[in-house]
Amino acid sequence: MTTKTFDFPYGDEVVSLSLPAEQILNDIRGTKVKAIADVPGAVRDALRNPIGTPPLSKIVKSGDRVAILVSDITRAYVKFDQFLAVLLDELNTAGVPDKDIFIMITLGAHRINTDEEIATICGRDVCHRIAIFQHNTHDKDNLVYVGKTSRGVESYVNKQVMAADKVILTGGIVYHLMSGFGGGRKAIMPGISGYDSIQGNHRYCLNAVVGQGLNPNCGSGKVQANEMALDMKEIGALVNPDFLLNAVFTPQGDFARFVAGHWLEAWEEGCREVERINGIPVDSQADLTIASAGGYPKDINLYQAIKAIDNAHMATKPGGAAIVFMECRDIYEPPEYSEWLKIKDPLAFELALREQFTVPGYSAFRLTHIARDITLIGVTKPENAEFMRNAGIIAVTDFEEAMKVAKKKIGQTDYSINIMTQSASTVPLIR
Repeated sequence: MTTKTFDFPYGDEVVSLSLPAEQILNDIRGTKVKAIADVPGAVRDALRNPIGTPPLSKIVKSGDRVAILVSDITRAYVKFDQFLAVLLDELNTAGVPDKDIFIMITLGAHRINTDEEIATICGRDVCHRIAIFQHNTHDKDNLVYVGKTSRGVESYVNKQVMAADKVILTGGIVYHLMSGFGGGRKAIMPGISGYDSIQGNHRYCLNAVVGQGLNPNCGSGKVQANEMALDMKEIGALVNPDFLLNAVFTPQGDFARFVAGHWLEAWEEGCREVERINGIPVDSQADLTIASAGGYPKDINLYQAIKAIDNAHMATKPGGAAIVFMECRDIYEPPEYSEWLKIKDPLAFELALREQFTVPGYSAFRLTHIARDITLIGVTKPENAEFMRNAGIIAVTDFEEAMKVAKKKIGQTDYSINIMTQSASTVPLIR
């Protein structure tokens, strides 16, 4: 039997597997692109040659108070520490000193980050240069009303950011299972939005018809008819940030391109680049998909790993099985996730989510839908077993055990396989 070897990231490690070549239908990995060799140079070029706006040096001026929005530790793969200093230097050159710049960590509804995590995100030198704050979605005293969307969402955002003279969005653009794509306006919604505003926007992930579960318009790469994404864009327009710097990545997670300029136009160009790199046409679904979330922090917890599970689900035949490598070292974050998973009746789950929508609740709801459609097998830490069982996932500690479960569930020897070594960011587009 001929075999092929594949590397599956798992936490901070890599698991290498030799798999039967004749059974593999598709190796679903992103389009090969050249990684940026000179990151500072590429960032400077993007800032000086932006899309839809004058260069950054013409946007800011001496005396401006500048807010830079930066994602939290769950987006550490963006590698802000490699380009934030370049952005600060450009602002300095334009007449804005470090004392007039601050970073706001856009937590959305995520937990507060530790000092060490902030140093990981921003880089220690940046932490020593400028003030860094964290958004608190529940602190109503530090929220300001910016308006109502056409869908009726009352939009409150961080008061400190809105008091700045200039607001710059940063982030990374990847596929996103709810809003179509990450990056861009997500720095505002949910990044610096109030809790009630976040829930109001995110309720559009549910079907307009009660009892029908998920909204089919919400999914990776979907933005044109995605009510949540369209509402998110309106909230971005209400804030109307002054500039954007977003990164696009190679399938290996290196920088492929930086887009800068208008908060919407530059982001849309970045989305097109993501589609070109990570939207992969696939001939057919397989009986078994073997996938990895992509390692830490993409597999930091089940809440984040759902992106990889969702994409692996797309590659798997109904009734088939998916083996997903996901360490989930922070399995109990966010704390409410396990509470939602206690609701076993699908309709009761949906009704509870409509009554009190939360992002972790939606993530858990989507996960239970997938677990009813295919057999989910998670290669994870042994202490995660009970938690994953509550989510409908069969937890194992190694690949050999996972294959025993998968073969039994599939019930045939000539099963087909799809491979997804970076499942969180790669979307299979079934022809």
